[in-house]
Amino acid sequence: MTSAWEVMRLSLPKPVEKAFKRLESCGFCGYLVGGCVRDYLLNTPPTDFDMTTDATPAEMIACFAGYRVLETGIRHGTVTVIIDGMAIEMTTHRIEGDYSDSRHPDAVQFTRNLVDDLARRDFTINAIAYHPQKGLIDHYGGVADIKKKIIRGVGDPHKRMTEDALRILRGLRFAAVLGFALEGQTQRAIRQNCGQLANISAERIAAELNKLICGKNVKAIILEETAVLGVVIPELLPAKNFEQQSPYHCYDVLTHTAVAMETLAPLPRLRWAMLFHDLGKPQTFTRDAAGVGHFKGHSKCSEVIARERLRALRISKVTIDQVGLLVKYHGVHIDVDKKSVKRWLNRLSEPLFRDLIAIKRGDNLAKASKYHSRLESLQRLEALLDQVIAEKACFSLKDLAVNGHDLIGLGIKNGEEIGRILKLLLTGVIDEVYQNEKEVLIEKAKELRRC
Repeated sequence: MTSAWEVMRLSLPKPVEKAFKRLESCGFCGYLVGGCVRDYLLNTPPTDFDMTTDATPAEMIACFAGYRVLETGIRHGTVTVIIDGMAIEMTTHRIEGDYSDSRHPDAVQFTRNLVDDLARRDFTINAIAYHPQKGLIDHYGGVADIKKKIIRGVGDPHKRMTEDALRILRGLRFAAVLGFALEGQTQRAIRQNCGQLANISAERIAAELNKLICGKNVKAIILEETAVLGVVIPELLPAKNFEQQSPYHCYDVLTHTAVAMETLAPLPRLRWAMLFHDLGKPQTFTRDAAGVGHFKGHSKCSEVIARERLRALRISKVTIDQVGLLVKYHGVHIDVDKKSVKRWLNRLSEPLFRDLIAIKRGDNLAKASKYHSRLESLQRLEALLDQVIAEKACFSLKDLAVNGHDLIGLGIKNGEEIGRILKLLLTGVIDEVYQNEKEVLIEKAKELRRC
């Protein structure tokens, strides 16, 4: 059926308008479809524009002669046309065969029928098409589901999930990012088939998780769909309902984690760090004579878990190292003074130190409210950090008033010796033992030189 919005006109970029006109001039019909239509209906500016058309790949290539056309997935009917610098992915209407590998169709059959094409799509909110003259084409109730804020599979949800197991994570991702709820049958299909995620590549899983953890509704998804997420991050499972038995905490380990995640900016490195920061607690739990729970060494254990799991997910080495350091130091006490700030800047760099403060703030916000007073010290720490940066204080070798060439000029030739002296000079400057002035540091280098 068509929706009440079917006659609405969307404000399209000029390259997209040109694509519609070129297809029409060649005797074909194209439709915007999927995420870009959904985003328009959510009043979110689309970033990608995908089209489906009754033209075959060969016909599309001929139709767009004079434009750059990339055969990005021609076996499955997809080409990418570059119009005025914009990449527009176009796919022939198609019917898909079985998915024996739980990810890709064994075969595709091209069709001239738009409805057949929409029937193969994952969720109703992604099965809405748009044509400038025909308006919205919504045969599966996607517009109504957007209004009701639900994620519902097209047709039989069980079949949709078994066809392509990545749809399981996509469903959770859409729910987390959009703040939508999973429709009942779709939720059951996701839970019943989550084991099939084992057939999906780590890179595909990571791409979905990077978006999911940054969703505004991530807390609900982590807590409600722990068993599903546990297939790809097994370390979540022991944390669920693990009571901390500590006056500092008002939540179990996983709830604390989920609450803390939503306090952070939606940046993958921050959200990953908070997701893993306490997952070592179940392994390190002890109880004292008074029955109070303790987690000695949990930060190190959590760091090991984070690094191993992120490596398994093929996350970039840079992100793994950032997350590892944030998890490692999330519980470390930091003195609120300039010397301490400069030491931490030297250890982490300014961006990562700011991230650590954000992690510590979120961690505290997810504890019992009577311990929120610690937030004041973090605020003072951040103010000191701003002051140190504004003063352009020296906290790294590149800011030191002397360098290796200066020490070579003193006759110090050994590389290890040069490194040792520079490190000692930097420590002295950071600790304000002496000023960061070339003459002062040259004299100090002479003293530090080994006979």
